[in-house]
Amino acid sequence: MTSELTSAIERVARVPTLLVSADFDGTLAPIVENPMEAAPLPEAVAAIEGLAALPRTAVALISGRARADLAVLTGLSPVVHLVGSHGSEFGTGFVDELTEDRQKLLGDVERELTTLVGHEPGVRLEVKPASVAVHVRTAARDVAQRVAEAVRGGPATWPDVVVTNGKEVIELSVITTHKGTALDTLRAQLSASAVVFVGDDVTDENAFAHLDGSDVGVKVGPGDTRARYRVDTPHDAARLLALLLDTRRGFLQA
Repeated sequence: MTSELTSAIERVARVPTLLVSADFDGTLAPIVENPMEAAPLPEAVAAIEGLAALPRTAVALISGRARADLAVLTGLSPVVHLVGSHGSEFGTGFVDELTEDRQKLLGDVERELTTLVGHEPGVRLEVKPASVAVHVRTAARDVAQRVAEAVRGGPATWPDVVVTNGKEVIELSVITTHKGTALDTLRAQLSASAVVFVGDDVTDENAFAHLDGSDVGVKVGPGDTRARYRVDTPHDAARLLALLLDTRRGFLQA
């Protein structure tokens, strides 16, 4: 970590009410070929659980994963807020809140994608409560390009379908949401004085764009970003969270 990032963490750790939020894949857990084998780093879990146990400190994971999958993969205690599907799933029973028209549209999207690209080698369709994600990480580059063109020229153009582009994934949703609006909702619900957000994906840029004032945004890995600070790997992100935990615990105990 740079001295500037260390100083920013030490400052934000002293606000009255702090919200700490992070992405999961590529941030708390290294990227793996099989998404269901992703596991958070033990040091990241320790820091997250430690922060969530502190007074006037809230912790939330905001992920593109379905909330149910996020709960299974993280194994975190209920005190940590889990927000799935890029900010649309704040709780259980979410699918029941979709209108009948939206549920029908989701079924149409799933069937069209299955027909259009479901047979392509290395391509995986992930069906979520309000969206379908097309993963191309394990596909050959020519296949990935062909699939992306087919998706963007097909169901991505349908009315009321919202497209989210991530790292090696295109997601088609039947509702409008993103991580920035989810962060705004959490900030308001928790009356947070400041927010720390750590993320690595293209979709995390929406969250970084909603930070201001004394907030701290940290990008994990390479690539253009709106975040003010950067670390290289999930291991560095875990160390950052550990520093935040130590500093805030000391502030609250002083």
